[in-house]
Amino acid sequence: MNIVLTGSIGNIGKPLTQELVHKGHSVTVISSNEDRRAAIEAFGAKASIGSMFDVDFLTETFTGADIVYLMETMEAAGDLFDKNIDFIGAISKIGENYKTAVERSGIKNIIHLSSIGAHTDKGTGIIVFHHHVEQILKQLPEEVSIKFIRPVGIYFNMFSFVDTIKNKGAIISNWGGDKKEPWVSPLDIAEVVAEEFEKPFEGRSVRYVASDEVSPNEIAKVLGESIGQEGLQWKVVTEKLA
Repeated sequence: MNIVLTGSIGNIGKPLTQELVHKGHSVTVISSNEDRRAAIEAFGAKASIGSMFDVDFLTETFTGADIVYLMETMEAAGDLFDKNIDFIGAISKIGENYKTAVERSGIKNIIHLSSIGAHTDKGTGIIVFHHHVEQILKQLPEEVSIKFIRPVGIYFNMFSFVDTIKNKGAIISNWGGDKKEPWVSPLDIAEVVAEEFEKPFEGRSVRYVASDEVSPNEIAKVLGESIGQEGLQWKVVTEKLA
């Protein structure tokens, strides 16, 4: 099959690209970074370098594909520390561009990497953009089949703990405790997405992805032991104090 992947070759895109190429598919990987071209081509895929905000570029790249894989990241909208950027608005614009490019290119099969919580626009914070993009894509004609993949919290999100571990000697968050919660490896997400390329497309479907269930306190224990900081605690503070 001719497959187009957005999202470049990051934590999910790299293993996904490798798996699809290994299975014999013709894979085009979209990246906004020209420096990624050589690495993409080294995997046996074709690199298409351009911007998610360029509808003409997306349309041209999508044209002729059997399936397109769509994803959005906050990094695509700009500097995460720039308070002047409307991340939700910018990512919604990417969603609109995807919708337009799909319509113009005649694509009939889509896999969209979304997130747990995308079913609602209430209480999910910044990741509400996943809900917005799902709603945009659902406006596509019914003959366009869409598989929404909703992973739970991804392991690499734990890198956000690094600063408080270094500076405060603890993980500090507005949630925690002994209640187990689902987490997922990016490798498992890539495996599930690769599976869905092989399965029939029909209508609109949702698939959740998880690797394990573990509590915040268990996470602190494992991380502390792995970095030589036994007794590392996960401290819960209120939103106001945080």
